[in-house]
Amino acid sequence: MELSQLLDRMESASPEEKALIESAYLLAKEAHEGQKRNSGEDFIIHPLKVAYNLAELSMDIPTILAGILHDIIEDTDVSYDQLAEIFGEEVADLVEGVTKLTKIQYKTKEERKAENLRKMVIAMSKDIRVIIIKLNDRLHNMRTLEYMSEAKKKEKATETLEIYAPIANRLGMFRIKSELEDLALKHLDPEGYYDLREKITMNKATREAYIEKIVLQLRKKLEEAEVEYAIKGRPKHFYSIYKKMVYQHKSFEEIFDLLAIRVIVKTVKDCYGVLGIVHTLWKPLPGRFKDYIAMPKPNFYQSIHTTVIGPGGEIFEIQIRTEEMHYTAEYGIAAHWKYKEGLQGKNELGEKLTWVRQMLELQEDSDDSKEFMDSLKLDLFRNEVFVFTPNGDVINLPAGSTPIDFAYRVHTAVGDKCTGAIVDGRIVPLDYKLKNGNIIKILTSSNSNGPSRDWLKVAASSHAKNKIRQYFKRIGRDQNIIIGKDKIEREVKREGYRMTTLLKDEWMDRILKKQKFSKIDELYLAVGAGSGSITAIQVVRQLVQFHEEINQKSHPETNIQEASFEAPASRPRKQNPQGIRVKGVDNIKVRFSKCCNPVPGDEIVGYITRGRGVSVHRMDCPNLQDLSKDTRFIDVEWDHEEKASYAAQIQVVASDKAGLLSQITQVISEVDLFVSSLNAKTNKEGVATINMTIEIKDVKQLDKLMKRIKSLSEVIDVYRMTT
Repeated sequence: MELSQLLDRMESASPEEKALIESAYLLAKEAHEGQKRNSGEDFIIHPLKVAYNLAELSMDIPTILAGILHDIIEDTDVSYDQLAEIFGEEVADLVEGVTKLTKIQYKTKEERKAENLRKMVIAMSKDIRVIIIKLNDRLHNMRTLEYMSEAKKKEKATETLEIYAPIANRLGMFRIKSELEDLALKHLDPEGYYDLREKITMNKATREAYIEKIVLQLRKKLEEAEVEYAIKGRPKHFYSIYKKMVYQHKSFEEIFDLLAIRVIVKTVKDCYGVLGIVHTLWKPLPGRFKDYIAMPKPNFYQSIHTTVIGPGGEIFEIQIRTEEMHYTAEYGIAAHWKYKEGLQGKNELGEKLTWVRQMLELQEDSDDSKEFMDSLKLDLFRNEVFVFTPNGDVINLPAGSTPIDFAYRVHTAVGDKCTGAIVDGRIVPLDYKLKNGNIIKILTSSNSNGPSRDWLKVAASSHAKNKIRQYFKRIGRDQNIIIGKDKIEREVKREGYRMTTLLKDEWMDRILKKQKFSKIDELYLAVGAGSGSITAIQVVRQLVQFHEEINQKSHPETNIQEASFEAPASRPRKQNPQGIRVKGVDNIKVRFSKCCNPVPGDEIVGYITRGRGVSVHRMDCPNLQDLSKDTRFIDVEWDHEEKASYAAQIQVVASDKAGLLSQITQVISEVDLFVSSLNAKTNKEGVATINMTIEIKDVKQLDKLMKRIKSLSEVIDVYRMTT
């Protein structure tokens, strides 16, 4: 590979642009001087080949420059700043983007795959050209894979099948996707690959003679109709045949679409004209017609596919498309740069990459590597089904999708309140498998209890599964806070420490600041939900470290003597200023537990704490179960003569609609209660979360209020909070 070959390939480049390419080549050649590939070739051959592949795709000059320089930051002393100074920030950003995709080391193979995909999703959202460069980098590496060890061959081939080929497919880059898959198959199953190649070669002459016979008949009719056309054979790549044989248990002779031709015409009108001619010549096979012109695939693919029964009963496929559709089918997103004068710039490109934004949301919401990998595999590998809204809008979903997937694609709130579906005018169950062309209407109810966990087994799309999981995370917030606190306290006990020794406020505050949590509940929530950001073990280890740093010796807990709480029989009992009576004791400090926040009407229990008097909990508070055996419980009761008010905190989760806050405050006013604080926020899915502190007299008032708020049509749920 010589620089002259690259420059010759760039026929439309100006002299100035070619001079830039030459400068990049000279810099890369000097920087990579002395470096060799496994084949023994000078390293510069690799970036030059990558740049040549990019030129074949008609990519822009900055991308081709970045192709030449893509390894220079990672493998040489040339810095980002130097590249930016010579070639501009755009080129330097592209090179840095490619470099970042390969820089981090991972603990496990699963984590490595997940993080590779995660980084690629982020890179695609910033500049799709980074991935186009990376795909061509991988393509050349796969072409020269034979120079690596057997273990490395299998590792790279597996990674190519699991990550790079699916991404090429989603970007519509069929030519690259096909070659990557064939090269991977060659190294993963050499015996199967060469056996298949031999079978295809043996039947090649017979197939070509048959196709020629078909083409002659078709040419005659097309010329009679005065259609301007080109007819090409459609090569079936090995991996596609291999998959059908292995996964569909078909013999080589049962693969129908080995015989295929492609008709390329000038206009969309001609596409449908040719379709009519084809169906007058040969009988179409029922259920094997697909119109991807009217309903393009998410990866921009457009074409008409029809399978017909030809002479002698042979079955073959014909694809019909325009020249631009053909180029897009081969090169996918890269066709944007060849036909960019016909596009509306970045806006139209952005519309074509909607699925990238969906994947970006997925990686932002997912903390678990396995869950993220599984979700992406659903998005990358699955075929699509095209369905319609009642207004006629087309929505594409993974094959096997149900009305639940459709509902969540329309809107998160629609999915959460879904109670049923009407497909093509008839009511269907929620596990009904959608088919191409279905018209779907979702039935919702304001009184819906939300999604069922069983929906996770019914939904096919990662988008719907993710939204369902988010719902249960949101609804289970309080429970996860309690679970998180419980996990930390259990871990403290497991390590052999007392609660008072490690769970010091100043130490917990240090952990909150380090983890960027604003309050303790956020820490408990992260631990309880198992998000992976922090675990109980990590929290307690940090506390132990703080303990060891100051070399504090553990002291046995000093119990408050019983006598100090006994009142003389002659003294009259006084009411506690907080509305709590402690049997046999007066003038004692009483505090309400923050973990369960009791209010009058709740069944309560108290226990004696060191230096803080009596701690009052709800009887059903789970934290009571983990108190030590030495804990001194004491009878407490509500003082109903005390007309005190209590602060109760509730959270309202609702679909954000105009007037929502007004409706809620109106309900509060109607039940004659006072709001002392209110905080509301809305997420990107249109779900509002409203936290309120209400002044109440007893739990009956709170229950009444919560029921009234929950009856509002937009409200999803209402529940008591902990602080």
